[in-house]
Amino acid sequence: MNSPRRLVAILGPTASGKSELAIALAQQLDGEILCCDSTQVYRHFDIGTGKVPRAEQKGIPHHLMDLVEPQEVFTAGDYRRIALELLEDVSNRRKLPILTVGTGLYLRALLEGLDDLPARSEKLRERLRARAEKRGSEYLHRILSRFDPASAARIARRDAHKIIRAIEVSLLTGKPASELLGRDRSPLQGFAIMKLGLRPARTKLYSRIDSRVNEMIASGWLEEVRNLIKIGVPASAKPFTFLGYPQLREHILRGSSLESIVPEIQQATRRYAKRQITWFRRESGVHWLDGLGVEQGVRAEALKIISATSAG
Repeated sequence: MNSPRRLVAILGPTASGKSELAIALAQQLDGEILCCDSTQVYRHFDIGTGKVPRAEQKGIPHHLMDLVEPQEVFTAGDYRRIALELLEDVSNRRKLPILTVGTGLYLRALLEGLDDLPARSEKLRERLRARAEKRGSEYLHRILSRFDPASAARIARRDAHKIIRAIEVSLLTGKPASELLGRDRSPLQGFAIMKLGLRPARTKLYSRIDSRVNEMIASGWLEEVRNLIKIGVPASAKPFTFLGYPQLREHILRGSSLESIVPEIQQATRRYAKRQITWFRRESGVHWLDGLGVEQGVRAEALKIISATSAG
């Protein structure tokens, strides 16, 4: 009987040093990196989504970035399908696959499988989007609370994408989406999964987030957004809802103050990191590392845990 192949997943909030730790481990363990982030799958949105520039990848292959154009729909199911193929390829070449996980839903889709839910109905979605544009996502959230109170309690009032999907599932199946979750899933087979979680002190993480936003602006984030507008990426494209992009787009088109926008982006990023931390705390079997992925002590501890688990 063949022994399970190894898979390392590095979890952590934005700016916690996942990429730096993953690159260091890949260098030591002959690995390749698979990005697990719902923002990095879109082409042209680079700086604000935290993609590692090729010059900083240190020769380590990075996969699952730049998969689709900004206007295209990309789902957790799409991610799972492509990621499974890459896992096979990387493992067959006897390389260690290392996931850098910013999107917990994508990790869950890959490891646990997906619910057997109906395909999207663009006609229905267009009607719901028109309602949202006219009356706001909070109005759709109230409708969802009548169809499916459990999903309404889980989904934020301003998350129009998830609200529309939950209503769509309820209307197409005649059942609340929450009742269908967890059915007919196909978990990942044949891999021994090692989860490493980065847990830096909150003050240290927030300071790094603030510095990182400043560095992104200095490295050309504003120019990137200006070019996205120039090549015709519409405001309705999903990536334009990602952290920082709406504010920078507004600055370019409306002339709003950059000095006021930067603190706003920093605050929004800190809030997002807090939500990521809450999500990752619910993950089972995580080996937590108290620090940032750029710290030598954290890297040494990660190697120690992987080596001990492999030996066991």
